[in-house]
Amino acid sequence: MKEIEELKWEIEKIKERNRRVEMDKAWETSWTRKIFIAVSTYVLVVILLVSIDADKPFFSAVVPAIAYLISTTSLGIIKSWWLCRQGRS
Repeated sequence: MKEIEELKWEIEKIKERNRRVEMDKAWETSWTRKIFIAVSTYVLVVILLVSIDADKPFFSAVVPAIAYLISTTSLGIIKSWWLCRQGRS
């Protein structure tokens, strides 16, 4: 009986870990995270461009922030395409 209890305990640990992994994945793919990183990127680039006296720093800082959003949204599409090409869809 002790072995059964140990197995139940191990299964529960695995389920708990899976819940944590699912939450981590949800965060990694969430729009909240993507928008936060894009806004942070924009603010940091504006600070940099203002500090070096660049022309139109507020406009120029949009480019890296938008590029980040485009790259994160297109990665899912590219991953799906790649997996299909590998025969793993």
